[in-house]
Amino acid sequence: MRVSVDTRQFKKDMNNIVEYSLGYLDGVKSGKSVFFKNLGLNMKEVLEKYIDSNARVNPKALHHMYEWSKTGSPDARLYDIDYTVSNLGLSFTTNFKQSLSIKDGSNVPFYDKAKIMEQGTSVVIRSNLLVFEEDGQTIFTKNSIVVDNPGGDATTGAFEKTIDSFFTKYFTQAFLRSSGVAQYLENPVLYKSNIASGKKIGRLKGVSVGYKWITNAGLING
Repeated sequence: MRVSVDTRQFKKDMNNIVEYSLGYLDGVKSGKSVFFKNLGLNMKEVLEKYIDSNARVNPKALHHMYEWSKTGSPDARLYDIDYTVSNLGLSFTTNFKQSLSIKDGSNVPFYDKAKIMEQGTSVVIRSNLLVFEEDGQTIFTKNSIVVDNPGGDATTGAFEKTIDSFFTKYFTQAFLRSSGVAQYLENPVLYKSNIASGKKIGRLKGVSVGYKWITNAGLING
């Protein structure tokens, strides 16, 4: 019995599969920035909702991050969250916004309200005549008043702690799973389903499949 094997075709198929796999890795690498950009947008929205939710549950700690009497309201946020993509990956930054609303009993907005209360910075109040209550008595004075911690201990560092809890707990324990990102990355279906085409075409097919796979990962909605 004589068996004939076309070793040239076998060798060509194997070489193409290897090139397909290497191209796939190159495609994933080239698409990482798009993946991080899409993921960053998704995470930004989820993080903002996370902060709003925590503010409604614990207004004493986070009321300073919103306009007066609107704690937890998306349209009253006194903070901005942004993200950047670099060679190091994905990073987030926060900035405080000026308060424009006026608290009952005041005449002007509390400028730098979010920053001052978050950092526990003391403030000096000056006016021609100050009226306030202390120990149940109404006090009238023309002297300036120093308020050591306008927001109290509950607000100091509360915004930072909330963000930290998102990235150290919620992001790893809930977001990656609930959004579907973790499952998607753990199961590279596109690579498997395109091996037959990769065996014929080689590297170019691998690049396109790898790029498509990684960029689609960040588009999953949480």
